[in-house]
Amino acid sequence: MLKKYTKEEKSWMMYDWANSAHSVIVVTLLPIFFSSVAGFMRNTTSAMSIWGYVTSIAMLISALLAPVLGALGDFEGMRKKLFFLFLSVGVLACAGLAVTPLTGFAENTGVAEAVGTAVLILYVISQIGFSGSALYYDSFLPDVTTEERMDSVSTMGYGLGYIGGSTIPLLIFLVMNAVGVPMLYCLSFIFGFTALWWAGFSWPLLKNVEQKSGQPRVKGAVRETLRGLWATLKDLARHKAVFVFMIAYFFYIDGVGTIIHMSTSYGSQLGLGNTEMMLALLVVQILGLPFCLLYIKLADKFGARAMVGVGICVYMGVCVFGFFVRETWQFWVLAIMVATSQGGIQALSRSMFGKMLPDKARSGEYFGFFDIFGKFSSVMGPALMGMVTQLVTVLLLNRQGLTAETAPAAVLAAAQQEASPWGVLSVLLIFLVGAALYFGVLPRMIKREEP
Repeated sequence: MLKKYTKEEKSWMMYDWANSAHSVIVVTLLPIFFSSVAGFMRNTTSAMSIWGYVTSIAMLISALLAPVLGALGDFEGMRKKLFFLFLSVGVLACAGLAVTPLTGFAENTGVAEAVGTAVLILYVISQIGFSGSALYYDSFLPDVTTEERMDSVSTMGYGLGYIGGSTIPLLIFLVMNAVGVPMLYCLSFIFGFTALWWAGFSWPLLKNVEQKSGQPRVKGAVRETLRGLWATLKDLARHKAVFVFMIAYFFYIDGVGTIIHMSTSYGSQLGLGNTEMMLALLVVQILGLPFCLLYIKLADKFGARAMVGVGICVYMGVCVFGFFVRETWQFWVLAIMVATSQGGIQALSRSMFGKMLPDKARSGEYFGFFDIFGKFSSVMGPALMGMVTQLVTVLLLNRQGLTAETAPAAVLAAAQQEASPWGVLSVLLIFLVGAALYFGVLPRMIKREEP
Protein backbone atom coordinates (compact mmCIF):
# COMPACT_ATOMS: atom_id res chain seq x y z
CA MET A 1 0.00 0.00 0.00
CA LEU A 2 2.90 2.36 0.71
CA LYS A 3 5.28 1.21 -2.04
CA LYS A 4 4.77 4.27 -4.22
CA TYR A 5 5.64 6.71 -1.42
CA THR A 6 9.13 8.04 -0.65
CA LYS A 7 10.91 7.63 2.68
CA GLU A 8 10.19 11.27 3.54
CA GLU A 9 6.52 10.93 2.64
CA LYS A 10 6.12 7.78 4.75
CA SER A 11 7.97 9.35 7.70
CA TRP A 12 5.69 12.38 7.48
CA MET A 13 2.58 10.16 7.32
CA MET A 14 3.67 8.30 10.46
CA TYR A 15 2.96 11.38 12.55
CA ASP A 16 -0.73 10.89 11.76
CA TRP A 17 -0.26 7.33 13.09
CA ALA A 18 1.38 8.85 16.20
CA ASN A 19 -0.95 11.71 17.09
CA SER A 20 -4.18 9.87 16.26
CA ALA A 21 -3.80 8.11 19.61
CA HIS A 22 -4.43 11.49 21.25
CA SER A 23 -7.39 12.13 18.95
CA VAL A 24 -9.23 8.95 19.88
CA ILE A 25 -8.16 8.39 23.50
CA VAL A 26 -8.00 11.90 24.94
CA VAL A 27 -10.70 13.45 22.77
CA THR A 28 -13.22 10.59 23.11
CA LEU A 29 -12.43 8.69 26.33
CA LEU A 30 -11.52 11.66 28.50
CA PRO A 31 -14.99 13.30 28.22
CA ILE A 32 -16.55 10.05 29.49
CA PHE A 33 -14.13 9.97 32.43
CA PHE A 34 -14.82 13.64 33.15
CA SER A 35 -18.58 12.95 33.15
CA SER A 36 -17.96 10.33 35.85
CA VAL A 37 -15.89 12.75 37.93
CA ALA A 38 -18.45 15.53 37.43
CA GLY A 39 -21.09 13.30 39.03
CA PHE A 40 -19.23 13.72 42.34
CA MET A 41 -18.72 17.49 41.97
CA ARG A 42 -20.96 20.24 43.33
CA ASN A 43 -21.40 22.07 39.99
CA THR A 44 -24.95 21.72 38.60
CA THR A 45 -23.97 22.61 35.02
CA SER A 46 -24.10 19.58 32.74
CA ALA A 47 -20.80 17.84 32.05
CA MET A 48 -21.40 18.28 28.31
CA SER A 49 -21.73 22.05 28.68
CA ILE A 50 -18.56 22.28 30.81
CA TRP A 51 -16.66 20.14 28.33
CA GLY A 52 -17.90 22.30 25.46
CA TYR A 53 -16.74 25.52 27.13
CA VAL A 54 -13.32 24.12 28.06
CA THR A 55 -12.80 22.72 24.56
CA SER A 56 -13.55 26.19 23.22
CA ILE A 57 -10.97 27.71 25.61
CA ALA A 58 -8.32 25.21 24.44
CA MET A 59 -9.05 25.95 20.80
CA LEU A 60 -9.09 29.72 21.42
CA ILE A 61 -5.60 29.59 22.93
CA SER A 62 -4.37 27.40 20.06
CA ALA A 63 -5.96 29.73 17.52
CA LEU A 64 -4.37 32.87 18.98
CA LEU A 65 -0.95 31.18 18.98
CA ALA A 66 -1.24 29.69 15.47
CA PRO A 67 -0.19 32.58 13.17
CA VAL A 68 2.74 33.54 15.40
CA LEU A 69 3.91 29.92 15.64
CA GLY A 70 3.53 29.47 11.90
CA ALA A 71 5.63 32.57 11.19
CA LEU A 72 8.37 31.45 13.60
CA GLY A 73 8.42 28.03 11.95
CA ASP A 74 9.35 29.59 8.61
CA PHE A 75 12.83 30.54 9.83
CA GLU A 76 15.55 28.18 8.65
CA GLY A 77 15.91 25.22 10.97
CA MET A 78 13.15 26.30 13.37
CA ARG A 79 10.20 24.19 12.22
CA LYS A 80 11.43 20.89 13.61
CA LYS A 81 12.60 22.43 16.91
CA LEU A 82 9.20 24.00 17.51
CA PHE A 83 7.48 20.79 16.43
CA PHE A 84 9.47 18.89 19.07
CA LEU A 85 8.62 21.49 21.75
CA PHE A 86 4.86 21.22 21.26
CA LEU A 87 5.04 17.44 20.85
CA SER A 88 6.77 17.27 24.26
CA VAL A 89 4.13 19.50 25.88
CA GLY A 90 1.30 17.30 24.60
CA VAL A 91 2.99 14.04 25.56
CA LEU A 92 3.74 15.23 29.11
CA ALA A 93 0.11 16.37 29.57
CA CYS A 94 -1.10 12.90 28.52
CA ALA A 95 1.31 11.35 31.02
CA GLY A 96 -0.18 13.62 33.71
CA LEU A 97 -3.70 12.45 32.83
CA ALA A 98 -2.62 8.89 33.64
CA VAL A 99 -2.53 9.83 37.34
CA THR A 100 -6.04 11.29 37.60
CA PRO A 101 -8.20 8.10 37.55
CA LEU A 102 -6.40 6.67 40.60
CA THR A 103 -6.91 9.62 42.97
CA GLY A 104 -9.99 8.38 44.86
CA PHE A 105 -12.25 11.14 43.53
CA ALA A 106 -15.42 9.13 44.33
CA GLU A 107 -14.71 9.20 48.06
CA ASN A 108 -14.71 12.96 48.66
CA THR A 109 -16.40 15.92 46.95
CA GLY A 110 -13.34 18.11 47.49
CA VAL A 111 -11.08 15.54 45.82
CA ALA A 112 -13.55 15.23 42.94
CA GLU A 113 -13.46 19.02 42.44
CA ALA A 114 -9.64 18.98 42.38
CA VAL A 115 -9.46 16.01 40.03
CA GLY A 116 -12.08 17.50 37.71
CA THR A 117 -10.12 20.76 37.56
CA ALA A 118 -6.85 18.88 36.93
CA VAL A 119 -8.44 16.88 34.11
CA LEU A 120 -9.67 20.07 32.43
CA ILE A 121 -6.30 21.84 32.76
CA LEU A 122 -4.32 18.86 31.45
CA TYR A 123 -6.82 18.47 28.61
CA VAL A 124 -6.27 22.11 27.59
CA ILE A 125 -2.48 21.70 27.75
CA SER A 126 -2.59 18.47 25.72
CA GLN A 127 -4.74 20.18 23.09
CA ILE A 128 -2.28 23.08 22.82
CA GLY A 129 0.58 20.58 22.37
CA PHE A 130 -1.44 18.63 19.82
CA SER A 131 -2.46 21.74 17.87
CA GLY A 132 1.00 23.29 17.84
CA SER A 133 2.72 20.10 16.68
CA ALA A 134 -0.02 19.50 14.07
CA LEU A 135 0.51 23.01 12.67
CA TYR A 136 4.20 22.28 12.01
CA TYR A 137 3.36 18.81 10.76
CA ASP A 138 0.94 20.29 8.22
CA SER A 139 3.45 22.93 7.12
CA PHE A 140 6.02 20.19 6.41
CA LEU A 141 3.71 18.87 3.64
CA PRO A 142 5.18 21.03 0.83
CA ASP A 143 8.66 19.98 2.01
CA VAL A 144 8.06 16.23 1.67
CA THR A 145 6.07 15.92 -1.56
CA THR A 146 5.08 17.56 -4.82
CA GLU A 147 1.87 19.42 -5.56
CA GLU A 148 0.66 16.57 -7.78
CA ARG A 149 1.03 14.04 -4.94
CA MET A 150 -0.38 16.16 -2.09
CA ASP A 151 -3.94 14.79 -2.19
CA SER A 152 -2.69 11.20 -2.03
CA VAL A 153 -0.01 11.80 0.62
CA SER A 154 -2.28 13.90 2.85
CA THR A 155 -5.21 11.48 2.67
CA MET A 156 -3.02 8.41 3.18
CA GLY A 157 -1.65 10.07 6.32
CA TYR A 158 -5.15 10.25 7.74
CA GLY A 159 -5.74 6.65 6.68
CA LEU A 160 -2.66 5.44 8.56
CA GLY A 161 -3.86 7.38 11.58
CA TYR A 162 -7.12 5.47 11.53
CA ILE A 163 -5.64 2.01 11.15
CA GLY A 164 -2.87 2.62 13.70
CA GLY A 165 -3.10 5.35 16.31
CA SER A 166 -6.87 5.52 16.33
CA THR A 167 -7.55 1.78 16.37
CA ILE A 168 -4.82 -0.06 18.25
CA PRO A 169 -4.85 1.93 21.57
CA LEU A 170 -8.66 1.89 21.64
CA LEU A 171 -8.70 -1.85 20.97
CA ILE A 172 -6.20 -2.41 23.81
CA PHE A 173 -8.44 -0.42 26.14
CA LEU A 174 -11.53 -2.43 25.16
CA VAL A 175 -9.74 -5.76 25.59
CA MET A 176 -8.46 -4.77 29.04
CA ASN A 177 -11.98 -3.77 30.04
CA ALA A 178 -13.48 -6.96 28.60
CA VAL A 179 -11.15 -9.26 30.57
CA GLY A 180 -12.16 -7.62 33.84
CA VAL A 181 -9.51 -4.95 34.52
CA PRO A 182 -11.27 -2.23 36.58
CA MET A 183 -12.29 0.77 34.48
CA LEU A 184 -10.19 3.32 36.38
CA TYR A 185 -7.06 1.19 35.97
CA CYS A 186 -7.85 0.82 32.25
CA LEU A 187 -8.12 4.59 31.92
CA SER A 188 -4.91 5.23 33.83
CA PHE A 189 -3.01 2.74 31.68
CA ILE A 190 -4.38 3.96 28.36
CA PHE A 191 -3.64 7.64 29.05
CA GLY A 192 -0.04 6.71 29.85
CA PHE A 193 0.14 4.37 26.86
CA THR A 194 -1.10 7.20 24.62
CA ALA A 195 1.80 9.40 25.77
CA LEU A 196 4.32 6.65 24.91
CA TRP A 197 2.66 5.86 21.58
CA TRP A 198 2.54 9.53 20.55
CA ALA A 199 6.21 10.09 21.43
CA GLY A 200 7.51 6.82 19.95
CA PHE A 201 5.88 6.99 16.54
CA SER A 202 6.88 10.64 16.07
CA TRP A 203 10.51 9.52 15.73
CA PRO A 204 10.41 8.87 11.91
CA LEU A 205 9.39 12.48 11.24
CA LEU A 206 12.01 13.82 13.65
CA LYS A 207 14.69 11.65 11.99
CA ASN A 208 13.86 11.79 8.29
CA VAL A 209 11.94 14.99 7.53
CA GLU A 210 13.77 18.27 7.05
CA GLN A 211 12.66 21.81 6.43
CA LYS A 212 13.70 22.61 2.84
CA SER A 213 12.64 26.23 2.64
CA GLY A 214 12.67 29.14 5.02
CA GLN A 215 13.83 32.63 5.75
CA PRO A 216 17.33 33.36 7.07
CA ARG A 217 17.57 34.19 10.77
CA VAL A 218 19.16 37.62 10.97
CA LYS A 219 19.04 40.25 13.69
CA GLY A 220 15.54 41.72 13.98
CA ALA A 221 14.05 39.15 11.60
CA VAL A 222 11.64 37.73 14.19
CA ARG A 223 10.28 41.17 15.06
CA GLU A 224 9.86 42.06 11.40
CA THR A 225 8.15 38.74 10.66
CA LEU A 226 5.66 39.22 13.48
CA ARG A 227 4.96 42.73 12.24
CA GLY A 228 4.41 41.27 8.79
CA LEU A 229 1.62 38.91 9.84
CA TRP A 230 -1.00 41.50 8.99
CA ALA A 231 0.62 41.91 5.58
CA THR A 232 0.43 38.14 5.08
CA LEU A 233 -3.26 38.13 5.93
CA LYS A 234 -3.81 40.96 3.43
CA ASP A 235 -1.82 38.95 0.89
CA LEU A 236 -4.18 36.01 1.45
CA ALA A 237 -7.17 38.33 1.12
CA ARG A 238 -5.89 39.48 -2.28
CA HIS A 239 -6.07 35.89 -3.50
CA LYS A 240 -9.86 35.73 -3.37
CA ALA A 241 -10.25 32.00 -4.00
CA VAL A 242 -7.84 31.12 -1.16
CA PHE A 243 -9.49 33.58 1.19
CA VAL A 244 -13.05 32.40 0.46
CA PHE A 245 -11.92 28.79 0.87
CA MET A 246 -10.46 29.63 4.29
CA ILE A 247 -13.71 31.31 5.39
CA ALA A 248 -15.77 28.35 4.19
CA TYR A 249 -13.31 26.01 5.92
CA PHE A 250 -13.71 28.07 9.10
CA PHE A 251 -17.38 27.12 9.19
CA TYR A 252 -17.59 23.58 7.85
CA ILE A 253 -14.57 22.28 9.76
CA ASP A 254 -16.23 23.61 12.91
CA GLY A 255 -18.90 20.97 12.56
CA VAL A 256 -16.32 18.27 12.00
CA GLY A 257 -14.27 19.32 15.04
CA THR A 258 -17.31 19.75 17.25
CA ILE A 259 -18.64 16.28 16.44
CA ILE A 260 -15.19 14.75 17.07
CA HIS A 261 -14.76 16.50 20.42
CA MET A 262 -18.33 16.24 21.68
CA SER A 263 -19.61 12.86 20.43
CA THR A 264 -18.89 10.77 23.53
CA SER A 265 -19.92 13.60 25.86
CA TYR A 266 -23.23 13.71 23.98
CA GLY A 267 -23.65 9.95 24.21
CA SER A 268 -22.94 10.02 27.95
CA GLN A 269 -25.48 12.81 28.42
CA LEU A 270 -28.09 10.66 26.67
CA GLY A 271 -27.28 7.78 29.01
CA LEU A 272 -25.79 5.46 26.39
CA GLY A 273 -23.51 2.67 27.60
CA ASN A 274 -19.81 3.52 27.61
CA THR A 275 -18.69 0.15 26.25
CA GLU A 276 -21.18 0.29 23.40
CA MET A 277 -20.03 3.80 22.50
CA MET A 278 -16.40 2.70 22.52
CA LEU A 279 -17.18 -0.22 20.20
CA ALA A 280 -18.98 2.16 17.85
CA LEU A 281 -15.95 4.47 17.85
CA LEU A 282 -13.70 1.48 17.14
CA VAL A 283 -15.82 0.80 14.07
CA VAL A 284 -15.26 4.43 13.01
CA GLN A 285 -11.49 3.94 13.20
CA ILE A 286 -11.55 0.59 11.36
CA LEU A 287 -13.70 2.02 8.56
CA GLY A 288 -11.60 5.18 8.44
CA LEU A 289 -8.81 3.72 6.30
CA PRO A 290 -10.94 2.18 3.51
CA PHE A 291 -13.00 5.34 3.29
CA CYS A 292 -9.82 7.46 3.14
CA LEU A 293 -8.57 5.25 0.29
CA LEU A 294 -11.96 5.65 -1.40
CA TYR A 295 -11.68 9.43 -1.06
CA ILE A 296 -8.22 9.29 -2.74
CA LYS A 297 -9.65 7.33 -5.68
CA LEU A 298 -12.69 9.56 -6.04
CA ALA A 299 -10.58 12.73 -5.69
CA ASP A 300 -8.39 11.47 -8.57
CA LYS A 301 -11.52 11.06 -10.69
CA PHE A 302 -13.75 13.95 -9.61
CA GLY A 303 -11.27 16.32 -7.94
CA ALA A 304 -10.58 17.17 -4.29
CA ARG A 305 -13.00 20.09 -4.34
CA ALA A 306 -15.93 17.87 -5.32
CA MET A 307 -15.11 15.31 -2.62
CA VAL A 308 -14.82 17.94 0.12
CA GLY A 309 -18.29 19.06 -0.98
CA VAL A 310 -19.55 15.49 -0.54
CA GLY A 311 -18.09 15.46 2.97
CA ILE A 312 -19.89 18.69 3.87
CA CYS A 313 -23.22 17.21 2.76
CA VAL A 314 -22.63 14.01 4.73
CA TYR A 315 -21.91 15.97 7.89
CA MET A 316 -25.07 18.05 7.52
CA GLY A 317 -26.91 14.73 7.47
CA VAL A 318 -25.00 13.69 10.61
CA CYS A 319 -26.29 16.79 12.46
CA VAL A 320 -29.90 16.09 11.50
CA PHE A 321 -29.71 12.38 12.33
CA GLY A 322 -27.87 13.15 15.59
CA PHE A 323 -30.89 15.12 16.78
CA PHE A 324 -32.97 11.91 16.74
CA VAL A 325 -30.42 9.63 18.41
CA ARG A 326 -31.85 8.09 21.57
CA GLU A 327 -30.65 4.48 21.49
CA THR A 328 -27.29 2.75 21.11
CA TRP A 329 -28.01 1.32 17.64
CA GLN A 330 -28.74 4.85 16.41
CA PHE A 331 -25.38 6.01 17.81
CA TRP A 332 -23.78 3.19 15.77
CA VAL A 333 -25.48 4.42 12.59
CA LEU A 334 -24.28 7.94 13.39
CA ALA A 335 -20.73 6.64 13.91
CA ILE A 336 -20.73 4.89 10.52
CA MET A 337 -21.99 8.07 8.83
CA VAL A 338 -19.09 9.98 10.39
CA ALA A 339 -16.61 7.26 9.36
CA THR A 340 -17.44 7.71 5.69
CA SER A 341 -16.09 11.28 5.54
CA GLN A 342 -14.19 12.27 8.70
CA GLY A 343 -10.70 11.56 7.37
CA GLY A 344 -11.44 12.46 3.76
CA ILE A 345 -12.82 15.94 4.40
CA GLN A 346 -9.91 16.89 6.69
CA ALA A 347 -7.16 15.44 4.48
CA LEU A 348 -8.44 16.88 1.22
CA SER A 349 -9.03 20.29 2.81
CA ARG A 350 -5.39 20.28 3.93
CA SER A 351 -4.07 19.31 0.50
CA MET A 352 -6.40 21.77 -1.28
CA PHE A 353 -4.96 24.58 0.79
CA GLY A 354 -1.40 23.33 0.24
CA LYS A 355 -1.90 23.47 -3.52
CA MET A 356 -3.49 26.94 -3.37
CA LEU A 357 -0.61 28.57 -1.43
CA PRO A 358 0.62 31.78 -3.11
CA ASP A 359 4.19 31.20 -1.84
CA LYS A 360 5.37 27.68 -0.87
CA ALA A 361 8.47 29.10 0.88
CA ARG A 362 6.18 30.64 3.52
CA SER A 363 4.11 27.51 4.08
CA GLY A 364 4.45 27.72 7.89
CA GLU A 365 3.06 31.23 7.95
CA TYR A 366 0.19 30.37 5.61
CA PHE A 367 -0.62 27.15 7.46
CA GLY A 368 -0.56 29.21 10.66
CA PHE A 369 -3.50 31.21 9.33
CA PHE A 370 -5.12 28.05 7.99
CA ASP A 371 -4.79 26.61 11.49
CA ILE A 372 -6.18 29.71 13.19
CA PHE A 373 -9.27 29.56 10.99
CA GLY A 374 -9.78 25.91 11.91
CA LYS A 375 -9.15 26.45 15.62
CA PHE A 376 -11.36 29.53 15.92
CA SER A 377 -14.19 27.56 14.37
CA SER A 378 -13.60 24.90 17.03
CA VAL A 379 -14.00 27.66 19.61
CA MET A 380 -17.42 28.48 18.23
CA GLY A 381 -18.89 24.99 17.78
CA PRO A 382 -18.45 23.36 21.20
CA ALA A 383 -19.37 26.64 22.93
CA LEU A 384 -22.53 26.93 20.82
CA MET A 385 -23.44 23.32 21.54
CA GLY A 386 -22.86 23.79 25.27
CA MET A 387 -24.73 27.10 25.36
CA VAL A 388 -27.78 25.81 23.46
CA THR A 389 -27.91 22.70 25.66
CA GLN A 390 -27.75 24.84 28.80
CA LEU A 391 -30.35 27.32 27.50
CA VAL A 392 -32.83 24.59 26.56
CA THR A 393 -32.27 22.96 29.98
CA VAL A 394 -33.18 26.24 31.69
CA LEU A 395 -36.32 26.60 29.54
CA LEU A 396 -37.43 23.04 30.31
CA LEU A 397 -36.93 23.59 34.04
CA ASN A 398 -38.75 26.95 33.92
CA ARG A 399 -41.80 25.19 32.52
CA GLN A 400 -41.89 23.22 35.76
CA GLY A 401 -41.28 26.30 37.91
CA LEU A 402 -37.76 25.12 38.76
CA THR A 403 -34.16 26.28 38.33
CA ALA A 404 -30.90 24.34 38.13
CA GLU A 405 -30.36 25.07 41.84
CA THR A 406 -33.84 24.07 43.04
CA ALA A 407 -34.55 21.10 40.78
CA PRO A 408 -34.13 17.57 42.22
CA ALA A 409 -31.12 15.76 40.76
CA ALA A 410 -33.26 13.33 38.76
CA VAL A 411 -35.35 16.14 37.24
CA LEU A 412 -32.21 18.15 36.37
CA ALA A 413 -30.58 15.13 34.71
CA ALA A 414 -33.74 14.42 32.70
CA ALA A 415 -33.91 18.04 31.51
CA GLN A 416 -30.23 18.00 30.49
CA GLN A 417 -30.75 14.76 28.60
CA GLU A 418 -33.78 16.16 26.77
CA ALA A 419 -31.89 19.37 25.91
CA SER A 420 -28.76 17.68 24.48
CA PRO A 421 -30.15 16.91 20.97
CA TRP A 422 -30.87 20.61 20.45
CA GLY A 423 -27.18 21.29 21.06
CA VAL A 424 -26.27 18.85 18.28
CA LEU A 425 -28.81 20.35 15.90
CA SER A 426 -27.37 23.84 16.45
CA VAL A 427 -24.16 22.75 14.69
CA LEU A 428 -26.17 22.41 11.46
CA LEU A 429 -26.45 26.21 11.29
CA ILE A 430 -22.67 26.56 11.06
CA PHE A 431 -22.45 23.85 8.40
CA LEU A 432 -25.08 25.67 6.34
CA VAL A 433 -23.00 28.87 6.31
CA GLY A 434 -19.89 26.92 5.29
CA ALA A 435 -21.82 25.11 2.56
CA ALA A 436 -23.20 28.38 1.15
CA LEU A 437 -19.68 29.79 0.83
CA TYR A 438 -18.15 26.57 -0.47
CA PHE A 439 -20.79 25.76 -3.07
CA GLY A 440 -22.02 29.29 -3.87
CA VAL A 441 -19.06 31.71 -3.66
CA LEU A 442 -15.84 29.65 -4.01
CA PRO A 443 -16.51 28.36 -7.58
CA ARG A 444 -17.03 31.94 -8.79
CA MET A 445 -13.76 33.09 -7.20
CA ILE A 446 -11.81 30.18 -8.71
CA LYS A 447 -13.29 30.85 -12.15
CA ARG A 448 -12.47 34.56 -11.86
CA GLU A 449 -8.79 33.81 -11.11
CA GLU A 450 -8.35 31.25 -13.89
CA PRO A 451 -5.94 32.46 -16.62
